[in-house]
Amino acid sequence: MAHDEGTSRRKFLTAAGAAAATASVAGCTGGGGGQGTTTATDTTTAETTAESTETTEESGGGGGEFAVTITQGQMPTTLDPQNHRSTPTDNVVLHAYEGLLGRDRKGKIVQKLATKYERQEPGRVRFTIREGVTFHNGDQLTPEDVAFSINRIVKENVGIASPQSDQLAGVTGAKVVDGQRAVDVMSDGVNPVVFSLFATYCDVMQKSWVQERSKSEIAKQMNGTGPFKLEEYQSDVKVEFSNYQDYWREPAAVTSLTFRAAKESSTRVNQLLEGETDVIVNVPPQDISRVKSTGSTRLSAAPSTRIIYNAMKYNVEPFSSPKFRRAMNHAVDLQSIIKNVLSNFADPTGQPTLEGFFGYNSDVNPFPHDKSKAEKLVEESGHAGASITLHTPVGRYLKDVEIAQAVANQIDQLSNVSCSVKQREFATLAGELTDGKLETAPNFYLIGWGNATFDASQTIIPLLTTDGALTSYSNDKVDSMMEQAQNQGNKSKRDKTLQEVNKILHDQAPWIFLNRQYSVYGVQNRVQWKARRDERIDAYAMAPADGQ
Repeated sequence: MAHDEGTSRRKFLTAAGAAAATASVAGCTGGGGGQGTTTATDTTTAETTAESTETTEESGGGGGEFAVTITQGQMPTTLDPQNHRSTPTDNVVLHAYEGLLGRDRKGKIVQKLATKYERQEPGRVRFTIREGVTFHNGDQLTPEDVAFSINRIVKENVGIASPQSDQLAGVTGAKVVDGQRAVDVMSDGVNPVVFSLFATYCDVMQKSWVQERSKSEIAKQMNGTGPFKLEEYQSDVKVEFSNYQDYWREPAAVTSLTFRAAKESSTRVNQLLEGETDVIVNVPPQDISRVKSTGSTRLSAAPSTRIIYNAMKYNVEPFSSPKFRRAMNHAVDLQSIIKNVLSNFADPTGQPTLEGFFGYNSDVNPFPHDKSKAEKLVEESGHAGASITLHTPVGRYLKDVEIAQAVANQIDQLSNVSCSVKQREFATLAGELTDGKLETAPNFYLIGWGNATFDASQTIIPLLTTDGALTSYSNDKVDSMMEQAQNQGNKSKRDKTLQEVNKILHDQAPWIFLNRQYSVYGVQNRVQWKARRDERIDAYAMAPADGQ
């Protein structure tokens, strides 16, 4: 069934009162070229001109004390920026660490630790490293640190087997350019999205600092080049930062930054309304009016780059049958979930790639709800009478448990399948999905995936190819076509390849395709800040409200 995404977004904006998010919403409806994709797929050269966008939208500075507390649903799993796959962890560590490139709030690629980036030849790009940058211990940033950081992610023999290797898909290594303050990055093939990858991933660490510490020490300490310096870390309790006065840009306006966590959305909302925290994640629809009516708090919202889905492990019964997997999609009334569980704070999906991303197939629609067809497909699959259990995290995503319960209830209404829900700690579930062992993952689970590169490959490769870091699926044709896409320098041909893959994945239904998540934050009025599409909570972009 086709959907009117513009209508659902208008409903969302009306409900949220989020006029400030209008620019972000408008950016979602384009073809992705304005979000960094064009730069990323340029096979000859890519250079930013100036940092005007970044410094305008993320200007630090200010005077006096300005303390901010941010409450997420989960605490970070580690302080090692290269040894995790968690957005809540990213939101913490990215205040102390930063990459060669970054993105502004609208998704445009901006310079960070690199002042120039260009393609030298197919399979090799060069980054010129910024001068005058210091780590929090006072040491100067060097090209050796940059090359080491890249290699620590993509090479298993450089300290750790990083779970982020596929986030730099195609990258094989990095080396310092002799006689220049530059680093060359090599890829296996053309790697048309290499700059887009580095605009989203790869935090730079100091080589000597890492090599002098154990894995457990790196997980509890921090030494980056970012705008905030670690002051105190209490595992599962809080992370406290102060602004780094020797930051290569203007110091942050926020002088003291604290991260805390509360799994229950009601707890987070109550803490916001009581003035105990300044920013909270995932305000549920039923609490919108409470946040809006106080006079001291508001909502800031944006459609995110995250897809919510139910993975079905392809190599175990009954999910080994494509007919059974399609049946599960037809069993779920996605429109009802979006309306009744999410209060239209979502868009339906029918493929791994979100609308507005490079490679999105506009001819692929969500599965229509059809209970009779679902039951018929179950019979044809040979798995009538199957009993399945849906594993779901608690408090990680907007209404995650409620979505899982709705899915399970709708499947359970089939005459020939029974389904139940098992609630899980997010960190435990995520650990089972990121350990590189398919056999340790649950057979059927709800999870979310954020893709801030705005490119289809960075959802499909890690989640739906045979060697993907979090894969639940294997298909030789998909593997071959994704390898082809990663070596296509011609943008239109690559777009066509990715669209074909999305059609295959819709038809094979390795997931129950659910919804695009909307990021809905509660914010104290004393804090100037706007939600981003990539779910990053950037305290460097925060400032005291006028008169505060």
